[in-house]
Amino acid sequence: MGKFTRAEWLHGMGLLEISSLPVLSQALRELEDLLIRDKQALARSASISSQAKKRGNASTKEPYNRTRYREYASDRKTAFADLYQFCFTLAKPPQARNIDLETAMALWSVLLAPRYPIINDLITFLPEKGTYKGANKDIWNMVHEFCHAVDPSLSNYEADGAWPSLLDDFVAWMKSKTDNGAEPVPAKEE
Repeated sequence: MGKFTRAEWLHGMGLLEISSLPVLSQALRELEDLLIRDKQALARSASISSQAKKRGNASTKEPYNRTRYREYASDRKTAFADLYQFCFTLAKPPQARNIDLETAMALWSVLLAPRYPIINDLITFLPEKGTYKGANKDIWNMVHEFCHAVDPSLSNYEADGAWPSLLDDFVAWMKSKTDNGAEPVPAKEE
């Protein structure tokens, strides 16, 4: 798992003007709401009046520098894609090409499940199948693309598409559950 150096941490907190844990917690919650939970972006704070500036009224100041937040809000799709790629790189051990499946599933449950509940079915399937041990960059990217492109009912899934065998096996598993008269494993929404 990746690490941040003290210098990287201080640089990041300095850019965001975060000087306390409660403010860091607030910033992380706001980013989670924006990028993971796809909630409405925060409205811009009312501009500080000239009288408030003269008085030095701190109550009109934002709790941290939201410049980066606003950049992310202006292009959520790119910001989420960057976050998703960063998480793979952060989780991948040095010199390795894969992240272990347990870590991948944990990250998918955090990053993808709030937007794409079908990922919960994939997370149920993987340990049950038991043949997959890790996720390389291609699998990592294709799982996100699968969630984005394929309808949760799997009605638009093309088996002859360029999907990795892991996803072909998952779709077959889901369809077998439905074809056998059993209901597919329900996706858990939080």
